[in-house]
Amino acid sequence: MTGFAERLKTIRTRICRAAKNCGRDPNSISLLAVSKFHPVELLQEAMECGVTHFAENYVQEAIVKSEALPGATFALSGPLQRNKAKPALQHFTELMTVDRPELASRLLRIAEELDICRDIWIQVDLWEQASKVGGCSSKGIQPILDVFENSPRLPLKGFMAIPPFGLTMAFGDLAVFRNEWQQRIGQRILLSMGMSDDLEVAIRAGTDQVRVGTGLFGER
Repeated sequence: MTGFAERLKTIRTRICRAAKNCGRDPNSISLLAVSKFHPVELLQEAMECGVTHFAENYVQEAIVKSEALPGATFALSGPLQRNKAKPALQHFTELMTVDRPELASRLLRIAEELDICRDIWIQVDLWEQASKVGGCSSKGIQPILDVFENSPRLPLKGFMAIPPFGLTMAFGDLAVFRNEWQQRIGQRILLSMGMSDDLEVAIRAGTDQVRVGTGLFGER
């Protein structure tokens, strides 16, 4: 068994155990492999283990990897500048860090020009740390939704968040926030939160996806 295969088994075991401990189906929780800064060779090893969808923080790095790995798909999990909107739409299948109406408007216009569809996640910041990790406040959700207007080009898939380290109550706050918005707009909204160190807390709170980098790929 390769190094990646061993780490993948460990993470999946943790996910399974955490889900069962709170009465959830382990299959209801997806695992997103965060591959930023790791070499193409390591992603190839991951693909040999059945992992083909990766998260990257930087558009240019993902372009290089997507060209080298035509069988892989990528999600953007890092901040997106408006001038990188076009290549981001071309090389990522989902954008997880939409956090302002101006960016949403540009993405929608370019998606229509390119005649493509991409899943959209709104990055949420309930703790006033947007200057550090990005995200929009609770009041910033509706203006973004108003721009998209349920466009089939850029459908809303979920909320993504990076809670402050050590603030375990933040996961529960996010779950409540997601449920409130589901009721408000009448559609399911997935929740992506939890990483290598705190995935159990996130699963207990109700996340639909955990994003794991170090736990899968090791230290950079």
